Amino acid sequence: VQLQAFGGGLVQAGGSLRLSCAASGRTFSRYDLGWFRQAPGKEHEFVAVISWSGISTNTADSVKGRFTISRDNAKNTVYLQMNSLKPEDTAVYYCAAKPYGRDGNAPEDYDYWGQGTLVTVSS
Repeated sequence: VQLQAFGGGLVQAGGSLRLSCAASGRTFSRYDLGWFRQAPGKEHEFVAVISWSGISTNTADSVKGRFTISRDNAKNTVYLQMNSLKPEDTAVYYCAAKPYGRDGNAPEDYDYWGQGTLVTVSS
């Protein structure tokens, strides 16, 4: 699976952005898809994951109620809608894929990664 994330940019605190991640290659619908982020000098942080069917989602406490993950299997695309952005959300955001049914949301649980897109939130 090849993944390409886009949609990052500069936004003021309180604003919104929608990230997209387009997939190609192996059967997209057989993978759970996640978003991670990495702030300067920090480790990769789990943000959200959506099951292959789109029925089940899980969101990190730090973004719960503000970020929403969704997917469109017909378009081979996963989205991350980010609202009420805060300066601490500033990071490079990555989409990643793991075989459906695999437990865990650590970076090592994911087999495929996109190149990342930078989100900068100004105060």
